[in-house]
Amino acid sequence: MAALRGRIPDPELNKNQSLSFIHHARGRLMFLITVAAVLLAFAFTFTNGFQDASSVAATFIASRSASPRQGIIFVAAMDFLGAIFGGSAVALTISGLLTIEPDEHLVYIVTVALIAAALWNILTWKYGLPSSSTHALVGGLSGAGIAAGGLSSVAWGVSDLVAPPHEMTGMVKILIFLVVSVGVGFAGGYLMRKITRFLLRNARRPANRDIVRLNWFAAAVMGFSNGANDAQKQMGIIAIILFAGGMTAAPEVPLWARFGCAALLAAGTLGGGWRIMATLGRRIFRINPIHSFDSQISSGMTIALSTIAGAPVSSTHIISTSVIGVGAAENPLKVRWSVGKQIIITMIVTIPVTMFIAAALYSAVHLLAGV
Repeated sequence: MAALRGRIPDPELNKNQSLSFIHHARGRLMFLITVAAVLLAFAFTFTNGFQDASSVAATFIASRSASPRQGIIFVAAMDFLGAIFGGSAVALTISGLLTIEPDEHLVYIVTVALIAAALWNILTWKYGLPSSSTHALVGGLSGAGIAAGGLSSVAWGVSDLVAPPHEMTGMVKILIFLVVSVGVGFAGGYLMRKITRFLLRNARRPANRDIVRLNWFAAAVMGFSNGANDAQKQMGIIAIILFAGGMTAAPEVPLWARFGCAALLAAGTLGGGWRIMATLGRRIFRINPIHSFDSQISSGMTIALSTIAGAPVSSTHIISTSVIGVGAAENPLKVRWSVGKQIIITMIVTIPVTMFIAAALYSAVHLLAGV
């Protein structure tokens, strides 16, 4: 009889084994989803390369300061170096945009945001519109976050701005710098063209050779600044994913993620973006070497200062408006203002459109999968 009782399964033991199996399966699934989300962030970095980083090479190549091959390779190399040595201030700003608890739910939210932003990048690239990967990413994160947890899930930063010591944080900081940097891009390009026109008023034609040489320096500054700012956005996203997925103890950027983002940003610059370069380099107005120099210096300084401040800005829109500013200072009648109008409209609609796309995607996933 005792031997018979020994063969009866212990219900408590079976329950514990089942719970252990479920816990292990959930952990393995979460690991796979986290890895997939990181890979998606890397893919978005590549689209960022052919969307934003290609804009960096536009005036450099269009001014005939470098051949297309030389210009793209040089700018891609500077993007890579900027991403490696550009710090983490911007990454921390992006990683603090959402107030949602860092758990597996947040991984799903960030994944949906990346998909929405990547879809917008591909769509605008197809039609040659210089859109902003930064705007798309901010819109995607905000839309998915609001759909998941309401308006309180986004760190708006309004209370920090209103109350002493009046700090700029969260969405307020991002939006203020996005708007101000675009205005500074236009004003910087306009002033640079006025200054160089005055300084070179008695210059002879051979001076163009020196300007071309200076353009290589200007492109280096612009490429490094762009890489430092752009790659950090994806680094911040990866930091969120790894922390929420339980793979790191704090939201920090691992060395392998920094190198991965740097390499893919450079690869994206090498692999695409010719449509956008055509828009910036030829469709706004005819660009000469001095125009490229003016635009690159003003844009590079604007992006560099924003990076130091930890503000994610749009390289594409800063460069676009600086080109328009240079053209306005040169001869307003020769500027195709209709192209500038398209760029401004794209800039305005990107955040709300990607918010809607991300919110719709998250709602669909939540309805179908219950996450």
